[in-house]
Amino acid sequence: MDLTRCCLYVLLPLSILGALVLVSQGCIQNLSPYTPVTTLEGTRQVIARGPVASQEIIKELGTNGGGFFNANSAHPFENPTPLTNFIEMLAILCIPAALTYTFGLYARNQRQGWALFAAMAILFLAGFAVVYVSEQAGNPILTRLGVDQVTSATQPGGNMEGKEVRFGILNSALWATVTTDASCGAVNTMHDSLTPLAGGMVMLNIALGEVVFGGVGAGMLGILVFAILSVFIAGLMVGRTPEYLGKKIEAKEMKMAMLAILVLEASILCFGALAVVTPAGLAGRLNSGPHGLSEILYAFTSATGNNGSAFAGINANTPFCNITLAVAMLIGRFLFIIPVMAIAGSMAVKKAVPESSGTFPTTGWLFVALLVGVILIVGALTFFPAYALGPVVEHLLMYAGRLF
Repeated sequence: MDLTRCCLYVLLPLSILGALVLVSQGCIQNLSPYTPVTTLEGTRQVIARGPVASQEIIKELGTNGGGFFNANSAHPFENPTPLTNFIEMLAILCIPAALTYTFGLYARNQRQGWALFAAMAILFLAGFAVVYVSEQAGNPILTRLGVDQVTSATQPGGNMEGKEVRFGILNSALWATVTTDASCGAVNTMHDSLTPLAGGMVMLNIALGEVVFGGVGAGMLGILVFAILSVFIAGLMVGRTPEYLGKKIEAKEMKMAMLAILVLEASILCFGALAVVTPAGLAGRLNSGPHGLSEILYAFTSATGNNGSAFAGINANTPFCNITLAVAMLIGRFLFIIPVMAIAGSMAVKKAVPESSGTFPTTGWLFVALLVGVILIVGALTFFPAYALGPVVEHLLMYAGRLF
């Protein structure tokens, strides 16, 4: 019944309305065959056509990410104007973000949902700031070679490699943050062309479990696991059995929460380690050095996190990558959701206990700060050693003036 209601009353009306808006802005929608044309330069080109607008809005609302064209949302038939760019980014986040409000309704305390939304928003804005500032700063190696990367009336400045000029750095950085915070994978810029810190940031967005809004429903699962971990840590600090939503958090819930977190991290790091120490794993690598490591890490991060975006400098169409990435997808989907469902089942049968003076409040800014801190600390402790060899080293080499 819930599935039918979601499709009929949420996805279908939004998809119809969104598709009409996209068509009004120039996104194509037809059932016509491919059309051969002669370009202004006199060459022959085949232009693909089809029901693009309807698929485009569905892929964004459902946080799927697979584009009608290989250029995905950088293609003018999929994303023709700055307005469609904004609408498509909004479509990616609208349902995952709205689920925090839905959670508050089900918890019978709307402040519970707003606390989760606040934590997500803080992480989102911080991630976007890192990506935008890094991209706008440009590439110092190109500056030393005499390339003008200063913003002026005639150029946007910064790192424009791999970006669609219709959107520029701001909208490209924002989209890269949105699509990796959600388990979407649609792109309007090539993530492999991002500066090292920006590329590392979008990779970390996925590696944290895409808890910053996340996919449709998946982000709520992830942040609730971290919420349980946060109240457990708060309980340890005050010497009291932790509680969340009036239910006591005990050993079983903590074991399942840690299993859900660790299984994702193990998939990313173990498969990444296997790829860099075996000839089969290195077969599809097109870049050496720290950037090559970042490409490998991003591939397994994206597959495990159900994202779909990529550092396109790696050829994933090898027997090794086809098998290991497929296994990573299965781990990221099923071995994560099973312990989360175990937590839900365990919490459902527990009796609610009334709040007391010793109950840690999970609706205020103290809880929001603790939740954000736990997410960042877990991510930093887990992934910093690997990122130190990838994006961090690449960033230092870039500012040292070395080509790699």
